[in-house]
Amino acid sequence: MNSVKLNEEEKRLLHNAWHHFLTITHHKLVVMAGCFKVGLFKQGLLHDLSKYSWEEFKTGVKYYQGTRSPNAAEKEEKGYSSAWLHHKGRNKHHFEYWTDVSTAEDHWKIVGVKMPVNYLAEMVMDRIAASKIYQGKNYTDAAPYTYFSRNKEYIVMHPETKACLDKILLMLKEKGERKTFAYIRKLLKDGDY
Repeated sequence: MNSVKLNEEEKRLLHNAWHHFLTITHHKLVVMAGCFKVGLFKQGLLHDLSKYSWEEFKTGVKYYQGTRSPNAAEKEEKGYSSAWLHHKGRNKHHFEYWTDVSTAEDHWKIVGVKMPVNYLAEMVMDRIAASKIYQGKNYTDAAPYTYFSRNKEYIVMHPETKACLDKILLMLKEKGERKTFAYIRKLLKDGDY
């Protein structure tokens, strides 16, 4: 029987495909567990399914590193990430999904739209999971807040959404998951923030 010989580039791409699949699946499972803990069962099950589409997955194959999102490497090379543009337009747990052009006096300005509380909660779970996956054994409950704090002054996010996300991530840092998830369950029960 003839065996298939792969060249080095083919081996690299096969390695990247497998490890990217493992990374996004692990991330999805961690988000799902967090969503389930706060009662977001449907969102937990459906979280990030678009990452398995070829439009997004191919970026992971080409740019996989294992320590950060492949989208960041694609942005460094091309100035943008086609996978990210595809992803953020299909996943309501990203604040970038909730942007629009203002019709007020400052029209043509991109503004943040207030996120529904269920998507804000999923965004928190997404940020926690990303920190856990990429930081591994070095993860602490401070990591999502630290990451958010580096750019929060520059991002286009609705002021109420930004303030609530800041409050939740600071609570996670100072009080841990149990108390933070209890607070998120209360917000979800109230239906607003």
